[in-house]
Amino acid sequence: MSLRKRQVSRGVADDLRGIGQLAIDGVIGAAELVEATHAAITYLPAAIGRPAPAATTGVTGLAYRSVRGLTRLVGDGMDLSLSAFASTLGSVGPSPWRDAILSAINGVLGDHLEASGNPLAIPMRFRRDGQELPLARGALRARLPQAGGKLLVMVHGLCMNDRQWKYDGHDHGEALARTLGYTPVYLHYNSGRRISDNGRELAGLLERLLKAWPVDVEDVVFLCHSMGGLVVRSALEAGLRKDKSWTRLPLRAVFLGTPHHGAPLERAGNWAEQLIAFSPYSAPFVRLSQLRSAGIQDLRHGNLLDRDWKRGNGREDNRTPLPLPAAVRAYAIAATTQAARRDGKPRRLSGDGLVPVASALGDHANPAFDLGIPASRRWIGYGINHLELLGDAAVYARIRRWLKAD
Repeated sequence: MSLRKRQVSRGVADDLRGIGQLAIDGVIGAAELVEATHAAITYLPAAIGRPAPAATTGVTGLAYRSVRGLTRLVGDGMDLSLSAFASTLGSVGPSPWRDAILSAINGVLGDHLEASGNPLAIPMRFRRDGQELPLARGALRARLPQAGGKLLVMVHGLCMNDRQWKYDGHDHGEALARTLGYTPVYLHYNSGRRISDNGRELAGLLERLLKAWPVDVEDVVFLCHSMGGLVVRSALEAGLRKDKSWTRLPLRAVFLGTPHHGAPLERAGNWAEQLIAFSPYSAPFVRLSQLRSAGIQDLRHGNLLDRDWKRGNGREDNRTPLPLPAAVRAYAIAATTQAARRDGKPRRLSGDGLVPVASALGDHANPAFDLGIPASRRWIGYGINHLELLGDAAVYARIRRWLKAD
């Protein structure tokens, strides 16, 4: 068996191991939930708002501990067995379907996958056509023989991946390569991690990419969808603070539906979590409402820095104001599912189904948080939802016009 085939087979085994680990984690989590509910019910009388014990004691506690211990033992045995037989398993190549499933799982549980060492956790890398780009000059030149000096970095959003930039047959990156001569590279990352962690890692990865790039880079354009814009803003802060060489180049960032000031759906999930926790009898079920990764929780207010999420309990907006760097030319596209008014009169816009228009444009009542993007570099697409920003012809025309004019 060739080395290449053994590596692919290990990928299949890793998928099975990762799924098995998630299943074991689920059983253990369910056992802990049942035990906590059991403990709350036996803790009579319990006043509203008064905390109940999270675990049972005595023989009952021993039974729950035995269930968890046996489950872990079975999981460890399954993991070892799959590792031992990895080389005998059949192979399946990378596919859009597999990438989509893994990206969704990482978006919801990515921080847990990383913390538990689960093989399903997506490592950050640059890709083209679903394949990782090597970060060595000779290998990268062979992979991208037409690489030019105009670098386009495509950064996807929550629960998505680099392949999903192709929407309804259109890919903004491919189109900009044809019409304006950009060379697109597509970031693939675990969107369930903290935005600040992904930003720091992206800042370092960009440094490696530029050192390996086959020709001198003239300028860098970031094209970001949704959460991807927050990751890029965090990377810009980290890169400028560390004086990375790529930050000395001309930089532009185009934000498509980026929740600069948060997304209300995540806030609704947070309020539901608080209401569930109000009673000691329903409090154990907070664990179910907390099945939102750290990345999703960062979307509540648009956290970009470590201190944004470390301060407070997450219910209040504790962000440090982070203006757009003066050296970065920024553009913002917002969308609304409403149709444009023919009379041209202003009205309250509903947003794209996930991100409010004001948040996508960077507008904020507090001048310290307002991004101050000029009107000439802001645009609202009407009759467009959040995902359609990836493939809408008018959105692409606006991006192309901006980049061509500059």
